[in-house]
Amino acid sequence: MDHFNPTVITFVFYIIVMICIGLYAYRATTDFSDYILGGRSLGSFVTALSAGASDMSGWLLMGLPGAIFLTGLSEAWIAVGLIIGAWLNWLLVAGRLRVHTEVQNNALTLPDYFTSRFADRRKILRIMSALVILIFFAIYCASGMVAGARLFESIFGLTYGTALWISALATISYVCIGGFLAISWTDTFQAGLMIFALLLAPFMTWLAIGDTHQLTQLIETARPHASSIFSGVSGLAILSSMAWGLGYFGQPHILVRFMAADSVRSIPAARKIGMSWMILCLGGAVAVGYIGIAWFQLHPELAATVQQNPETVFMELTKILFNPWVAGVVLAAILSAVMSTLSCQLLVCSSTLTEDLYKAFFRKNASQHELVWVGRLMVLAIAVLAIVLAFNPESKVLGLVAYAWAGFGAAFGPLIILSLLWKRMTLNGALAGMIVGAVTVILWKNTLAHVGLYEIVPGFVLSFISIIVVSLMGKAPEQDIIDRFEQSEQVYAREMKNL
Repeated sequence: MDHFNPTVITFVFYIIVMICIGLYAYRATTDFSDYILGGRSLGSFVTALSAGASDMSGWLLMGLPGAIFLTGLSEAWIAVGLIIGAWLNWLLVAGRLRVHTEVQNNALTLPDYFTSRFADRRKILRIMSALVILIFFAIYCASGMVAGARLFESIFGLTYGTALWISALATISYVCIGGFLAISWTDTFQAGLMIFALLLAPFMTWLAIGDTHQLTQLIETARPHASSIFSGVSGLAILSSMAWGLGYFGQPHILVRFMAADSVRSIPAARKIGMSWMILCLGGAVAVGYIGIAWFQLHPELAATVQQNPETVFMELTKILFNPWVAGVVLAAILSAVMSTLSCQLLVCSSTLTEDLYKAFFRKNASQHELVWVGRLMVLAIAVLAIVLAFNPESKVLGLVAYAWAGFGAAFGPLIILSLLWKRMTLNGALAGMIVGAVTVILWKNTLAHVGLYEIVPGFVLSFISIIVVSLMGKAPEQDIIDRFEQSEQVYAREMKNL
């Protein structure tokens, strides 16, 4: 392949721009709070788009279009569930979490928040939540590595192993350099690029076919039931797809965006921006896979790659239909989706290792300068582990994401919701819910997956029940814990009243 064609030049230029943003953010990073939470300075626009971009990883442009291409619109139930879950997360969790984490000793991480919220003097909750984050983020980061490797493999004609290392280095570089500010600023740019690509690609594919009636006939010929959202799916399958929405309440890389907002007053505007962006992006991803069925039915001689791996449908349509210069920009959207999510996940893992383990147990008096550099080293360590997990070239992006998404949703989702809404919740209840949620996901995935029910459903339900039962069985929380909770609620109510 000619490595100096317009597509490659545009693609490489995009990577250079991202690294330059990281270098600029490096100058604005003065302490560890800046490095992992941006000094709680994000406005509505950046909060919304960075939350969206960190949420929508490579699965948005690869996994979801691939699932739609392979099966049809029945796979779109995932998108419906995600939209409902994201809206509820913005409505119920975002503002309260912003206030509670600040009142709770200015907590910078979720384990830090849990420790302060429940006065965990033994730090058991901190350790367990840190372990959950590290285990499931290692899997989640691996999914990003796989998606990035597939992209570099496709564009540069590299072997999977070489593509894996190069794509990983592109992300690691600006995370290590610029930290949270670099991630947030690049996410805002990347969110714009993603929505541009996801709206343009299906429109251009539709134009290439040229006739809506012909498009419908081609899809009917290729996948007779692809146009029905109910075709070929059971009630259990719909429930499992919709249940993806439950995962939002427990995703650390999304929740940290709420914590970093400059104030509660930014949240309502951010919700409107973020949800509009999300609906358009998910609609575009579904349209790419759906219209792609018709296009490759019309051009079967070009369908070999997508038949072998449906997750490449977006990439193949882009390379075939677009001018090489435009194709470079559109394909960079896949990398932006991968980089935005992967970068935030790496930073959350790094902050957990640094703030919740290194500082909490080994170096309580570590300087801010030391913590920043330890954080950078931890980014490298987690990245290497994710690369090792991603080294299987048969890995599927959507499958890896589904496992990690369920793990976080079940372990942290009920814990986050009840910790923000129920003052009677206890430390033992929190610990029980986290463990039950995580263990249920792992056991269900490895022993009962054949049932067909997405593991987040039993994990979330059992976690929720465990928290309530164990909390009610034990003594009520100490008065100072209740006082801090009520103080947080008063601050939240006052801020919302002043909107």
